[in-house]
Amino acid sequence: MLTTLHRTTAWIAVIAMLASMSEAQEVADTIYTGGPILTVDDAQPRAEAVAVKDGRVLAVGDLSDLLARQGDATKVFDLDGRTMLPGFVDSHGHVVMGGLQALSANLLAPPDGDVTDIPSLQQTLREWAEKNADTVEKVKLIIGFGYDNAQLAELRHPTREDLDAVSTEYPIMIVHQSGHLGVGNSKALEIAGIDASTENPPGGVIRRGPDGEPNGVLEEYAFFTAVVPMLSELGPEGVTVFAKAGAKLWASFGYTTAQDGRSSGGVVEALKAVDAEGELPIDVIAFPDVLEAKDYIKANASDDYTGNVRVGGCKLTIDGSPQGFTALRDRPYFDPVGDYPPGYAGYSAVTMEQVQDAVNWCYENGLQIITHANGEGASDMLIAALGAAQEKYGDPGNRPVLIHGQFLREDQVDSYQRLGVFMSLFPMHTFYWGDWHRDHTVGPVNAENISPTGWLVQRGMMFGSHHDAPVAFPDSMRILDATVTRRTRSGDILGPHQRVDVMTALKAMTIWPAWQQFEEDDKGSIEVGKLADFVILSGDPTAVDPETLDQLRVVKTIKENKVIYEAEAGVQKGELSHPDFAFSPVAADHILHAMYEGLTARN
Repeated sequence: MLTTLHRTTAWIAVIAMLASMSEAQEVADTIYTGGPILTVDDAQPRAEAVAVKDGRVLAVGDLSDLLARQGDATKVFDLDGRTMLPGFVDSHGHVVMGGLQALSANLLAPPDGDVTDIPSLQQTLREWAEKNADTVEKVKLIIGFGYDNAQLAELRHPTREDLDAVSTEYPIMIVHQSGHLGVGNSKALEIAGIDASTENPPGGVIRRGPDGEPNGVLEEYAFFTAVVPMLSELGPEGVTVFAKAGAKLWASFGYTTAQDGRSSGGVVEALKAVDAEGELPIDVIAFPDVLEAKDYIKANASDDYTGNVRVGGCKLTIDGSPQGFTALRDRPYFDPVGDYPPGYAGYSAVTMEQVQDAVNWCYENGLQIITHANGEGASDMLIAALGAAQEKYGDPGNRPVLIHGQFLREDQVDSYQRLGVFMSLFPMHTFYWGDWHRDHTVGPVNAENISPTGWLVQRGMMFGSHHDAPVAFPDSMRILDATVTRRTRSGDILGPHQRVDVMTALKAMTIWPAWQQFEEDDKGSIEVGKLADFVILSGDPTAVDPETLDQLRVVKTIKENKVIYEAEAGVQKGELSHPDFAFSPVAADHILHAMYEGLTARN
């Protein structure tokens, strides 16, 4: 039996031991608690609290345990019933060009814009030109982004005559939502030096009227060769404006890591300059065009960031837009809307020799290659090239990535799995263009299998779900909704067997794209040692009706324990007038003037 002295001595020893243990535990900078925490860590899917120190996760678990890490300076971040997840990782997008959405006339269809037919498109351009009259007068250019012929009542592309009705004084250039086509008015075509005698460039089409004159619509490389000179003239100041706006837009949808696909050396250097100024709130992984920037890629590709920027590898583009009928299929399009010859199946933007050379170069140098291939024909080219490269060079552990894969045969999924290809799919197509695919591109049978996430789940494959912004807003909740429900604009469910559960869809936006880009040790889940990159949502996506997932909102975005975005009352998601995305008149003048100079450079 212990004496009073012995009991007192024992308690003193216990207290001393507890104090020693407490002192040994690191004190947190911040403890997050007060709402559901979805870790996306299968070993510990949910937590009551997360402790953070020096921008990284210190501990995950019960609040009672983590309070032992609370010190006098520790901030307790109250989630106030809202849900915290790891920050979203961009599986594929174009963050710098996302700034174009904030600069140009918004020609998107509902729910992201108001354009439903050609008269409303014309009116939107007129209103934008009037609102920006001083800039338009100074730089002599009107530009719009995001029209979609599939959503126009006329079910056709605008023509130069339609744009001439807006202005014949100023050149007008509008960009299709896919980014693979565009339309110029007569003045823009004149300045660009495009007329009846201009031949189609390789991998592109200048559409023409019955008289042989260009009708204003430019496809693929015909469009790129008209627009790229405009963008190449932007210079560091213009790219800086685009980069700042794009990064802020991504952050507003919960992304803490963005991708700049089909980038360039100049754009990457501009991103680094923005970051050096402290104006890049998120990480950006760039993939310059392998056909244009091999030397830059080889000299700069790295797993390590310079500040918040790194070059991840190479981007290759094989074909074009499925909804624009420029993707390369293995069979004719179902019912293409437009002047297409019998048996039309699209076309490739590059040759098989170019594809093989690019893939071989990446394998030889141990570089990751991400490849845009939308149609079955494009995937056949990619699969053949990857197979030949692996036979020649072996597997360098470069995690090759398929981008989009909108139209796929099931045997191609098996081939990609055999080749170790990570598939970054675009399930938002089911919402934006599902009805169009069903009725016009591939028909009702094959439309059931666009963005075939269900086939991947059946095979136990990881995959990414992306937005391809500025093709669509980088709307994380729209991606989540489309991946889970596959509901089209008309309310149809396209391919119910391809739907996945909410947690699988969340993995495709977090831990799996982190793996895709060799960052799974730092990002994609809330685990000890990983970066404190978080997104706070208005509700728990695993607890709400799946049909309401698109109604969830990003409340806060947190990068390495710093709030980089906070929703403002009265501002709707994706609203282009958000003050964070505003451009100064000087910056707008500079960018539009550079575009005009680039357009005239062709002539």
